[in-house]
Amino acid sequence: MSEFLVEVKPSARRTNGAVGAAVVRRGSRRRFGTRADAESWAASLSDRGERRVWIRVADPRDDSDTDGYLVGRRGTIPLDGAYDKRRWRLRGGSGGEQSGFDRF
Repeated sequence: MSEFLVEVKPSARRTNGAVGAAVVRRGSRRRFGTRADAESWAASLSDRGERRVWIRVADPRDDSDTDGYLVGRRGTIPLDGAYDKRRWRLRGGSGGEQSGFDRF
């Protein structure tokens, strides 16, 4: 039977207190029977903690024996200014028009 080895990354510990508690109890590496089992564990930690954490599959070029990583992200990604202008234009605004690329 193949195992799925997960390493807990610092981002997951900072993001979700339930992850930190799990690491204190059982360490920063966990073995699961399948990736689905690992995903289920991540979902249960997300339900108990402050923010969502998830399993990211290890890069094939990764030399470690780890199959995946439990990761998280604090906060939100700020919206790009260009995206805000486009969204505003789509709602009927006209001040977000691009200039400087006029055709002659």
